[in-house]
Amino acid sequence: MKSRDVLHLSVLTHFPFWLQSSVTFLLIAALIAPPTNVRAIDRPNDAGTAIIITWDLSPDDPVIEKYVVFRMTADDTIYQNIGFTKNGNTSFEDDDVEDGIEYTYMISAVRNSEMFNSEPSAVVKSGPQIFHLGRTNILICIIIFTMLLTIFVIQARKGRNLFIRRIPGLEAVDEAVGRATEMGKPIMYIPGLGNIDWTATIASMNILGEVSRKIAQYDTPLIVPNRWSVVYTVAKEVVKEAFVSEGRPDKFKEDYVRYLTEAQFGYAAAVNGIMLREKPATNFFIGRFWAESLIMAETGAQTGAIQIAGTDSVLQLPFFVTACDYTLIGEELYAASAYLSREPLLLGSLKAQDYGKLIVLAILFVVTLLSFLRIDLLSLLEIQ
Repeated sequence: MKSRDVLHLSVLTHFPFWLQSSVTFLLIAALIAPPTNVRAIDRPNDAGTAIIITWDLSPDDPVIEKYVVFRMTADDTIYQNIGFTKNGNTSFEDDDVEDGIEYTYMISAVRNSEMFNSEPSAVVKSGPQIFHLGRTNILICIIIFTMLLTIFVIQARKGRNLFIRRIPGLEAVDEAVGRATEMGKPIMYIPGLGNIDWTATIASMNILGEVSRKIAQYDTPLIVPNRWSVVYTVAKEVVKEAFVSEGRPDKFKEDYVRYLTEAQFGYAAAVNGIMLREKPATNFFIGRFWAESLIMAETGAQTGAIQIAGTDSVLQLPFFVTACDYTLIGEELYAASAYLSREPLLLGSLKAQDYGKLIVLAILFVVTLLSFLRIDLLSLLEIQ
């Protein structure tokens, strides 16, 4: 409210109180200005069914109680009240609309139950967008990764030797299988305690297939104890397929893959019992583990077995590092199947991921350096 309007109201102090209240109410009501420049647009980068309404505040916004939003379609005869917002706000989202229907909006400023209506907005209708413009960076990353993946897969299929850094735990697989063969003792492969929908369990199945191929070549007994019935079924098919691919299906035995129990520590106790009774020469702990990891790894260490572990569980890594001879840490678990099989698609995917990470690290380094030097990257781009 302007200073001259306050001056006019001060004149009312010379009138009786009941007359002051009535005239003041009428005078304030007459002075309230409605909001202006009402705009309605389809909400960008969405699947439709939403419209955003914005407006300019009323000049008398400090004394306004709220703004009420009204909506009308071509089939309506009057505006419908669809919501409100407190004073000081200049936007409202209507998420209860139908795509393809034309709407107009009007904003009312409310003071002492009196409404002061704005001019209606232009006609607007909502609809879905094909592409989220705010995620263009993700699209660029996908294109770059796809190009890298294609390039490295083609190179791998042409026989080019793609460099993958040496992983000691995987280099020791042949030694571990050979040692068990020489000693005439079995190999135990524990695929973790996670169900088949765990990423670590899927990676473990891939590694199991490659280890089973080597076992089939050496005709070494294998023990694969499982906690979940689905994992048991998958593991059995993986081992059987490995023996078939090596041309030795007759060497596969049904009791190579066993189902124990879903109980966490019941499973751990059963595995420990197998270790103490059959004393495998090599133990593989590959997959997802929890508090039982140290119990099993320590029991295996006491039996004198070579132990190779791999998990993406950060909390269990220290126990495996302590009790096992080799440990695959984090992403080494996911890279193991490509490392062992040298399959072109897996190798190409692994190399593409490595180069993608390198690009991200380079971008982070440049942005960090510019921030340290207090250089505004957006300003540089605008200048160019």
